[in-house]
Amino acid sequence: METSWNFRLLLMPPAAGAWNMAVDEAVLEAVGRGEAPPTLRLYAWSPPCLSLGRHQPAEEVAHERLASRGWEWVRRPTGGRAILHTDELTYALVAPADHPLMRGGVLPSYRRIAAGLLEALRLLGVEAQMEGERPPEKQPAAVCFETPSSYEITVRGRKLLGSAQARRGGAVLQHGSLPLWGDLGRIADALRFPDERAREAGRAAVRQRALTASEAAGREIGWWEAADAFRRGLAAALGLRLAFGVLTEGELARVAALTRGAD
Repeated sequence: METSWNFRLLLMPPAAGAWNMAVDEAVLEAVGRGEAPPTLRLYAWSPPCLSLGRHQPAEEVAHERLASRGWEWVRRPTGGRAILHTDELTYALVAPADHPLMRGGVLPSYRRIAAGLLEALRLLGVEAQMEGERPPEKQPAAVCFETPSSYEITVRGRKLLGSAQARRGGAVLQHGSLPLWGDLGRIADALRFPDERAREAGRAAVRQRALTASEAAGREIGWWEAADAFRRGLAAALGLRLAFGVLTEGELARVAALTRGAD
């Protein structure tokens, strides 16, 4: 791209779900106030964590099953349905609402950012496609990766990379999950089903309708390789000049306050 923009790059070690979502919130608020630059954050989760969309009922979580596996759950600041975060790369792109990448609302900005995501996947050897605009589902599935939404990323009709946005305080957060390896059907162990037959059907549906990056590429893809591809792909396709950075003292203080509130 001829135009280029300066973005802070944050590479984060694996962290608990509450901390990860607090960081996304804190960066969104700081960018909106002009106290932090536009930011690309790449991160991971430990232990595995189920995240629910902002308005998804907590009653859909099988809390006793989560506890028995040592998994956690958290609520995202964005919409959408449940995701089990494990063995994945998560990206978060945050910029002012009037930034050229974010202008025009959710779907136009999804379209722009998808170009960078597709380039990152191409660098990994994955030939993916961007879905067209889809009408809202009347009865959305509980699992995010069961059904692609508008302008999400698929491979041979199966969902690979899901994203969601939050817009408030003069800034936009778009974050999304790229499963790298492992059994995507594991999410069925974290959600409530009326019986075990329904749970197995849910597990099978996710396996059929979604896939991992390693499966799409036909080889194992690790976190650092994926992170490097996202750094290079988003920079090239979206015109980002990325400079390694850290969270500001204000952002760290906000993260601490948000995680205390989540205890």
